[in-house]
Amino acid sequence: MLGYWKESITRPNKVLFLKYEDLKEDTVFHVKRIAEFLDSPITEGGESSTMIENIIKLCRFEKMKDLEVNKSGCILNVVEKKNFFRKGKIGDWINYFSPSMIEKLSKIIEEKLGGLGLSFKVHFS
Repeated sequence: MLGYWKESITRPNKVLFLKYEDLKEDTVFHVKRIAEFLDSPITEGGESSTMIENIIKLCRFEKMKDLEVNKSGCILNVVEKKNFFRKGKIGDWINYFSPSMIEKLSKIIEEKLGGLGLSFKVHFS
């Protein structure tokens, strides 16, 4: 992840770094940002907001989770695809970690990312 972050700083026209939390907080803004990054014509003209809203509807977490391709099968015959889709809620990860695991993860994140301009908000669900 850190490599992608650094590349997004070095080559912002080639690498777009987007955090799920940011996308959830301001979906319209970030979908427009993705479209602009891809040099898509959907951001031009008067119908762009309708197009953006349609994209958002088609790419909702629930809709993606319910696609058969994401519900069955395994990746590399190791991890079931359905395990990549839990609830789509910001901060839900905390329900799967003990307090000591949260503390350890926080220390690792600070150690690896501190001072590099990449930060993550800790959300409690």
